[in-house]
Amino acid sequence: MKMRFYFYLFSIICTLLSPIYSVIAQSQEVRMFAHRGGRMETDENTLQAFEYSYQLGYKGYEIDIRMTSDGELVLMHDSTLERTTNGKGMVEQKTRAELEKLLTKKGNPILFLDDFLKFLEGKDDLYVEFEMKTNPASHYTDELLKTYCDKLYQMVMKNKPAHSDYVFTSGDYRGLKYLKKTYPEVDLLMITGDGCNQKTIELCKSMGVKRIGAVMGKTTREGVQLAHREGLQVSLWPGLSFEDFMLGVYLGCDYMCTDVPQLVKKQAAEKASWVKVKY
Repeated sequence: MKMRFYFYLFSIICTLLSPIYSVIAQSQEVRMFAHRGGRMETDENTLQAFEYSYQLGYKGYEIDIRMTSDGELVLMHDSTLERTTNGKGMVEQKTRAELEKLLTKKGNPILFLDDFLKFLEGKDDLYVEFEMKTNPASHYTDELLKTYCDKLYQMVMKNKPAHSDYVFTSGDYRGLKYLKKTYPEVDLLMITGDGCNQKTIELCKSMGVKRIGAVMGKTTREGVQLAHREGLQVSLWPGLSFEDFMLGVYLGCDYMCTDVPQLVKKQAAEKASWVKVKY
């Protein structure tokens, strides 16, 4: 809590000094993307959420993908249904037909990957992080993991829009390693619960991954600069406020998620118009 306070104080000071710092950031562009469509402002991982963030001008999104018992890919962060839907039980133990009978707690249908990909059709210049939710590991055995990764990759890449970045991400490094070995051209991001530092950079490089998704509050500007020298791109999370946005800017990240897309875009225009942002 104390550390968080100092980050907020730092971001406020930086905002006040923006005319000076604008010179430093003139060559930097930050790509913002809506985490689960903007989970603090809308209904996470639903079509409503992605339509909402798109209407705000965002072409960057993060989604979470799980596999049902009959091999369908569904957008769901948790392994269980209770937090976000009117259902009960484990997502992976349900069929598509069973999930289609449920609604989110805000009254929206559960979204499947094929429908999300239809939403992306006709759009270009996208940045999408496809997070592979393959926990618990006891369920996603090595064989099932391969089936999951193959289906996900083939579905996603079949109709990838022009001039877009489709990035496969995970904190379960089994999936990253399998995709890298099977599809060498794949664009991967390693998620860590740590900051961007020497240790996590070396781990990322050891897997042949060119992107690192690190915790903002554990990252230093020196860590980001080291990652850049090593040829890595840095994505920071979480993005819970405008202050988090400002902190990410001063840390020098390339990509940043946000749970509050409308708030960040509005306040960035009002308070930090000198920051180059791509939504």
